Amino acid sequence: MNIDALAAAWSPRLLSILRIMAGLLFLQHGTGKLLKFPAGAVPPNFNLMSMPGYAGFIEFVCGILLVIGLFSRPAAFVASGMTAVAYFMVHAPQGFFPILNRGELAVLYCFVFLYLALAGPGPWSLDAMRKR
Repeated sequence: MNIDALAAAWSPRLLSILRIMAGLLFLQHGTGKLLKFPAGAVPPNFNLMSMPGYAGFIEFVCGILLVIGLFSRPAAFVASGMTAVAYFMVHAPQGFFPILNRGELAVLYCFVFLYLALAGPGPWSLDAMRKR
């Protein structure tokens, strides 16, 4: 089996799978804050008109857009920026190392979304369907 041929055939599809899975995982944060689902996901003393509330709105909207692949590049760019802000406002003040300040997820989201903003949504997306 030729690994280069396999990679060429599956790379675009795996880009779509990465976008869908990252979008679903990101969407959980928004549904937890805005819809209180799943139960127990709402932070204590949560206020919709606060920074976590605004983050929940961005997570919800961008998560849906990323899952369906609509306006994927702008949604990924906004999500990348939001997670960078979350890291520097919430996690970085607690220490330098992400493993100690519990910011690994924010950093990972930031760079995955930045990659998706540049790489695009992949073939399994509404954006790809609109181009055809």
